Amino acid sequence: MAFGRLERAPDARPMSEINMTPLIDVMLVLLVIFMIAAPLMTTGLPLELPRTDAGRPVEAPHSVSLTVAEDGTVQLDDEPVAADRLQERLAALAARAPQTEVHLRADRRVPYGTVAELIGRVQDAGLHRIAFVTERP
Repeated sequence: MAFGRLERAPDARPMSEINMTPLIDVMLVLLVIFMIAAPLMTTGLPLELPRTDAGRPVEAPHSVSLTVAEDGTVQLDDEPVAADRLQERLAALAARAPQTEVHLRADRRVPYGTVAELIGRVQDAGLHRIAFVTERP
């Protein structure tokens, strides 16, 4: 018996196959990490709602009112606005005062898709402060 050397059979050849077990272990760990992290990465619409104290709204330095009626008509500061003109009016507001807060008033019978589309238009115009206006029961 020789110290420091391993005995090798004369016809032994080096192993030339890849050991798949560590590779499979790493892939399973990555799969678990992505399964846990994927739901955390989904985000809704980024809204910066005003903080209230006992139900009283916080006054914004500059705000506009965006109203959606049940029939789908849209008003900006109590003026009816056509759907094609709304984007440019909002962009003009954003150019003058980017910190303008939009108070969104939507009838409760308005479909959620319509409200989400309006929020997207407001954000595309450059206004990112959006507050939802509700009534007290």
